Amino acid sequence: MRRPEFIARQSRRPRGVLGWLIGHIMSFETASTNGQALALLELKAGDRVLDVGCGHGRTVERAAQMVGEDGLVVGIDASDEMVRMATRRCQRLIDAGRVRLTLADSASIPYPDESFDKVVTVHTIYFWDDPRRHLRELYRVMRVGGRLVVGFHAKETAVAAGFPDSVYSFYRVQEVGGMLRDAGFHDVDCGRSVGQATLGCARRSRDTTSPASDGPSRP
Repeated sequence: MRRPEFIARQSRRPRGVLGWLIGHIMSFETASTNGQALALLELKAGDRVLDVGCGHGRTVERAAQMVGEDGLVVGIDASDEMVRMATRRCQRLIDAGRVRLTLADSASIPYPDESFDKVVTVHTIYFWDDPRRHLRELYRVMRVGGRLVVGFHAKETAVAAGFPDSVYSFYRVQEVGGMLRDAGFHDVDCGRSVGQATLGCARRSRDTTSPASDGPSRP
């Protein structure tokens, strides 16, 4: 059954009461994918982590527990409603300085170059007008050797047919792998799956075309 367009638009950027409800539903629908994505990040104590499209905040909360008191988890989302929802969930971690939540677009992340050790984004690539631009921005804020995990429903899966193409843009697994490489990532592996979702993993290697530097100071 094809999802109505007004529901699909709410999934893209939840607003109001309906957006709040959809955020709660998504927190359960995506739990297994988000959990496996965190496992593939290979988080360790002290890591600085970015969750792009953090939504309901469950993944941010779990990541903060995994990186411990010396780590930092930053969540960005384009939806005011989702930032508020995530803030309510993570308030104690925010107060402790272990979590930061920001209303932001992943095409322009408000953090300096090489700010994060690990980056995760699940079910966001469909909404990017230019995926390579967004992926280059993720690359920019990652440190050399940093790890990225991208979760998505591939175009070749049956689930993709249930979403209106006026809102969602689905890509084949091979296309996503190519976009990651075009953005500069290495060690790209899009061969993992959780149910009907695909998880793409990649690393940032040193940019040999740029002069070495000490990098920007941490925010």
